[in-house]
Amino acid sequence: MPSKRFKKALTLVDATKSYPLTSAVDVLTKFPKAKFNETVDLSFKLNVDPKQSDQMVRGTTPLPHGSGKVVRVLVFSKPGAPAEAARAAGAEFVGFEDMIKKCNEGWSDFDVAIATPDAMTEVRKLGKVLGPRGLMPNPKTGTVTDDTGRAVREVKAGRVEFKVDKAGNIHVPVGKASFSASQISDNARSVIDAVVKARPSSVKGVYVKSVTLSLTMSPPVSVDVREFVTL
Repeated sequence: MPSKRFKKALTLVDATKSYPLTSAVDVLTKFPKAKFNETVDLSFKLNVDPKQSDQMVRGTTPLPHGSGKVVRVLVFSKPGAPAEAARAAGAEFVGFEDMIKKCNEGWSDFDVAIATPDAMTEVRKLGKVLGPRGLMPNPKTGTVTDDTGRAVREVKAGRVEFKVDKAGNIHVPVGKASFSASQISDNARSVIDAVVKARPSSVKGVYVKSVTLSLTMSPPVSVDVREFVTL
């Protein structure tokens, strides 16, 4: 059974319409609050076939106001300047053989993994362990680099990754319920722009089928994305 809070939220949103982004955020911020600081989630339904390699949609984008989440970072690096730079930038875990061993044993107490290019020879072997959890370092998302300091600072400041799933959906956290409406709008705008720009050239016709904003425990609010893309 839906909670009283959920039912109250339902009365505040018109499920038959799509709202301009700022209006959608205004509706969201009026929802009754949960007892914890809910995450604001932005969801996309795309007209792509992820089984086709030329229709894979993925990328990264900075959130102007951060995600509101403490991001724990693991850096795979042999001893040297990149390892020291990662520690100086605030990476919680830095190492090479010791960290590979821990991951192989099932440890995954981190949110983002970064690796230097020379470390990837061994880190690549963790594909079956880290891949299913979405934790595998990837050059396309800036997480395979010698500039470990910069990479750590970016992910801690609120850079988020997005990747289409098997059903053609993308889910990206864009803040917390405690954020102001303008902070949520700015963050959501950044992600929508990035996803629109990541449109595969092989996609014909409609690309973005729908976009919704929601809190962890709330109904979705449909976003009208015509200001971002010609549907």
